[in-house]
Amino acid sequence: MNTSGVEKATRQWLEEVVIGLNLCPFARKELMKGRIRFEVSPADSEDALLMALQGELRFLHENPAVETTLLIHPGVLADFDLYNEFLDAADGLLDYLELTGIYQIASFHPDYRFAGTQPEDAENYTNRSPYPMLHLLRESSVEKALESYPDPDAIPERNIALMKELGADEMRQRLSRIHSPKV
Repeated sequence: MNTSGVEKATRQWLEEVVIGLNLCPFARKELMKGRIRFEVSPADSEDALLMALQGELRFLHENPAVETTLLIHPGVLADFDLYNEFLDAADGLLDYLELTGIYQIASFHPDYRFAGTQPEDAENYTNRSPYPMLHLLRESSVEKALESYPDPDAIPERNIALMKELGADEMRQRLSRIHSPKV
């Protein structure tokens, strides 16, 4: 697996799409401070990915200087429906480890699709990434960031409006320009 290429493409997506389009107004600061961990998992099964997820949760717990992890898993859950079902297992792991309320998991996938949308609807691009990944966040940091941000509830609506304004074709082109090496 070309892990450095996977990490490079993910970093490019974060810089150009997430930060460049201001989809997450909090990401730039953490990237500039070097507090985002990019972890490419060699997992090739859901069980292996759960083990990698558990390892990353442990890593975050033991390394408070790291704010968040992007757990990128190009070798498993390429099918969005299977990925979406796996999110229940990921949340179940948080419950099992008694980490619910301490960490949360956000989801990104190349074929991300919100319920009630069509696969090519522009708003799906708010959560589309070069590879399937789990974004591990510290709950307390999320709460603190949202408290200091004016009208945080407007962020998703603003992002959806931007995606619709740019259009699915533009977003598809932006993602296709991100170098995604074969894994």
